[in-house]
Amino acid sequence: MAGAVALKRFYVILAVLAVAGGVAIWQLGRSRAGQAGTVQVAPAPVTGGAGAAGAAEAMPGYVMGSDSAALEVVEYADFQCPACRIFSILTMPDVVERLVRPGRIRWRFRDFPLPGHDRSPLAHHAAACAGEQGKFWAMHDQLYAGQDQWAAGGGADRKIRDLARTAGVDLGQYDECTRSRRYEARLAASRDFAAAQGVQSTPTFVIGSVRVSGTIPYDQLKAIVDSLAPIRR
Repeated sequence: MAGAVALKRFYVILAVLAVAGGVAIWQLGRSRAGQAGTVQVAPAPVTGGAGAAGAAEAMPGYVMGSDSAALEVVEYADFQCPACRIFSILTMPDVVERLVRPGRIRWRFRDFPLPGHDRSPLAHHAAACAGEQGKFWAMHDQLYAGQDQWAAGGGADRKIRDLARTAGVDLGQYDECTRSRRYEARLAASRDFAAAQGVQSTPTFVIGSVRVSGTIPYDQLKAIVDSLAPIRR
């Protein structure tokens, strides 16, 4: 009899734990869903007068896709930003495969290293140096994939250089570029330009007349693209 009572008590406890676990998973799902981008109407594409326009010309960003695409998406991002990493790894492959390669959109990456991210300027400069060799996007992917390596601990220079090697960059040219620090002024101009557009956080996306702040799922991004540049049949 005592054994039956103990067994019954065990199953009651197990059921309580299962319910508690289900509630925790549900709450976690709600929390993660709340991290999706907040859609709002974007301001005019260029503000701040001639200075902001000059900054855009000095550091126009990095473009992927066809010049004839009906719509351009501008991403303001920080290589040390964890949310930017999530978007790059989880969402960007679908964007490239389903929207950029078919010619529906053109994607423009703009550097926006955030204050307080002390390793970010180093990473953005490294990406610019890789860009001299036509390797920006390869370096972009490596920096996000290896963010947890270089963004914490020591030896960020060495760790980022190792990522440049993986990206296929000629290290002799890369080393000369990083030593010269020649992109520092352009990166500062890019940051100032983003601030002039009212960008305050990363990632921020400007899709035509729509601004999205925060990580955005592929389906939501595609829905905005479809509304602004529907497929003509």
